Amino acid sequence: MRILVVDDEVDLAEAVATGLRREGYAVDVAHGGADALERASLQPYDLVCLDLTMPDVDGLQVCASLRENPPEGGSPRILMLTARDAVDDRILGLDSGADDYMIKPFAFGELAARVRVLLRRDRDQESSVLSVGELSLDTARHVATNAGRPLDLTPKEFALLRYFMTHAGKVLSQEHLLEHVWDENADPFTNTVRVTVGTLRRKLQAGDEQPIIETVIGSGYRLIEPLDAA
Repeated sequence: MRILVVDDEVDLAEAVATGLRREGYAVDVAHGGADALERASLQPYDLVCLDLTMPDVDGLQVCASLRENPPEGGSPRILMLTARDAVDDRILGLDSGADDYMIKPFAFGELAARVRVLLRRDRDQESSVLSVGELSLDTARHVATNAGRPLDLTPKEFALLRYFMTHAGKVLSQEHLLEHVWDENADPFTNTVRVTVGTLRRKLQAGDEQPIIETVIGSGYRLIEPLDAA
């Protein structure tokens, strides 16, 4: 999942981004509303963490613009992070199109939990545990298993598996995976996606089992759904 953090307080924005990266998300940072809108027009984001008070384009305008003119790929979830704590401010933020509203200062653990909740809404899931066949992934505890066997995954492999599981059965191109699982620092001309898919596939596979992630020649990769879940 790819997230955009928008805040003109550079240190806070970088701290939030660092924490979310440790949670396994691909995170970009914008330090103003205009920059955020430009980035959202070029790159599909699953969620935007949005400050309200910014010197150029404020968060309410950014939120309204993303809702009125959704980027290609759909409108992202929006979590407002702001020091404005008046009830009227919260109402205005939610009415402008925000999905959630958090007051600064906040505990990062709560922020991470709210991010998980917002991203689950797109999948109509109530639990933080994803299941596909014998694969199980707990997004809150960062634990993944296959047929009860613990999987020792790197943060990027965990993020990649999470994305495959939320799009089980769909063919995902390397370009699509690069956009949603990696951040803007990833080099699109490297084989990083292929290599990470390869290492993840080997960790998922036990013995002579058929690969759970298959290569669709010329198109990308697909996490195979069990026949009884199709």
